Amino acid sequence: MMRPVLLESTMKLEGVRVLDLSLFLPGPHLTMMMADHGADVIKVEPPSGEPVREVGLKQAGVSTWFRNTHRGKRCIVLDLKSETGKAAFARLVERADVVVEAFRPGVAKRLGIDYDSCRALNPAIVYCSISAYGQTGPKVQRPAHDLAMQADSGVVSLNLGPDGSPASPHMPVADMAGSLMALSAILMALYRREKTGSGDYIDLSMQDALMAWLPNVLGPPFAEHRDPVVKDERSWGGNALYRLYRCSDDRWLALGGAEHKFADNLLDALERPDLAPLCRLPPGPGQDPVKAFLAETFATRTLEEWVAFLEPLDVCWAPVKTLTEAFNDPHTRAREMVWTAPDGGTHLGIPIRFANEPGRIDPRLDELGESTADVLAELGL
Repeated sequence: MMRPVLLESTMKLEGVRVLDLSLFLPGPHLTMMMADHGADVIKVEPPSGEPVREVGLKQAGVSTWFRNTHRGKRCIVLDLKSETGKAAFARLVERADVVVEAFRPGVAKRLGIDYDSCRALNPAIVYCSISAYGQTGPKVQRPAHDLAMQADSGVVSLNLGPDGSPASPHMPVADMAGSLMALSAILMALYRREKTGSGDYIDLSMQDALMAWLPNVLGPPFAEHRDPVVKDERSWGGNALYRLYRCSDDRWLALGGAEHKFADNLLDALERPDLAPLCRLPPGPGQDPVKAFLAETFATRTLEEWVAFLEPLDVCWAPVKTLTEAFNDPHTRAREMVWTAPDGGTHLGIPIRFANEPGRIDPRLDELGESTADVLAELGL
């Protein structure tokens, strides 16, 4: 079982101090991952507090969103519009390694806490600005959250319902792409700093990060200068072996591997090897007879029955689980991706797993400004 804190052990980011000025999801998520691996993360909240403290359902008085983006951080309150707050922040920068902010472009400069200001205090600082569209370009001042990012990046146009209309995506992929790209950039900059002694500035656009996640679906626009026909494309149902099928109990099954060997194995087991040559055709209408056969066949039994049938086969498949089912799955639990804190709150586990110096969940959750006095005392303020 994962232990929350092992003070006697070292971790990869021990000794790295991070100042997190960001709110909501991308920045807080990336700094939590750094905290999970030993970084000292100081969350600098405005007097009104981090908004997600009050968003969504709570366990033990703490929102699940806040719990799973702010564990293990020290939370302080600074009014960065005041001279006192700016002075305290400047002292923090002098002793920090990383600053993460997610203001609208230009705000940090107006506040006097931008990269140039921080670099003047600490030339080794790694400063990461996360914004919707980046710090340059025609849309630099346009506000946007995840849905708008996905829409403006072409991703929503790929997420079509049965009637062909775009559906609201249910995963914050722009937020999370931004988080993971920013984490990668910060770690690269810290690695380079070890060699040069100099910090760096990171201009991280959530849109850039999201669009960089699309190499496997860019064939039509790049190679043929056209939009994809979603229902006919390999990744979205055009391939019979990469598609969702309804079972007799209205549960769903996913076939998730279009390799020829998987098609052969499945169609042999279903006594229709004659259809296998169609699976070698390009995704699209040519595979329609296989899709029709599989749809009719899977509709004859319950999901549980199909799970039992498919289990011994070398076929890429999975039941379409609910979120609750997925997090209660024995494999998920064996991988320690769910951990319950002493206060009864549930934490996501740590996905980055090292053999040496592994990460540790620190379930500490500061109240708003709880660590302010201690941190300021460290600075002699």
